[in-house]
Amino acid sequence: MKSIVAKALFNSYSYAEYRKLVTDLLSEGKSTGDQQSESLTHYTSLNEARMNRLEKTIKISEDVISKLQQLNNHYIWLVISEGWCGDAAQILPIINKMALESNKKVDVRIVLRDQNNELMSQYLTNGGRAIPKVVIICKEAGIVRADWGPRPKGATELMTNYKRDFGVIDEKIKTDLQLWYLADKGISVQEELLQIMENIKYNRL
Repeated sequence: MKSIVAKALFNSYSYAEYRKLVTDLLSEGKSTGDQQSESLTHYTSLNEARMNRLEKTIKISEDVISKLQQLNNHYIWLVISEGWCGDAAQILPIINKMALESNKKVDVRIVLRDQNNELMSQYLTNGGRAIPKVVIICKEAGIVRADWGPRPKGATELMTNYKRDFGVIDEKIKTDLQLWYLADKGISVQEELLQIMENIKYNRL
């Protein structure tokens, strides 16, 4: 496992590098990932606009900032993502801003799912390659302490209930999911990730 994580980290991007990669590919009419299609490029373009907006509007709570700065170790949040992923577009700007506010206690690195099959296979969700996934690594010990994702609990429940009731994931639930993120304002991501970090700090994980 250590070698898989080390290999992924070696091939990882900073948040700024990831954003530039996605933007550059879009300028060529492409998206990240093994598959290329008009719909994936369309989703990537929508995500680009979402991330631009979130970078300007997202606020990290004072309580979250304080507790992140009081972590007793330094961590890497290794995020498995792709440019076309709607959940990743909603979550990555929050994660990045949390790291920026952490007084260097947290460093964000991003890897592409389709280029890191070994890593992705360690973090499946119900057997599927759902993203984003955040792998939390203690820098000092060089070990994985926890993981989170692919979406906050409230968003997961929304998707699960819709699929149970209607048997499909269609454009309506995709729109409803984006509205859920808009109403949540990044609070759930902050609270859930902070809870994991607090559990690690106090050896509850």
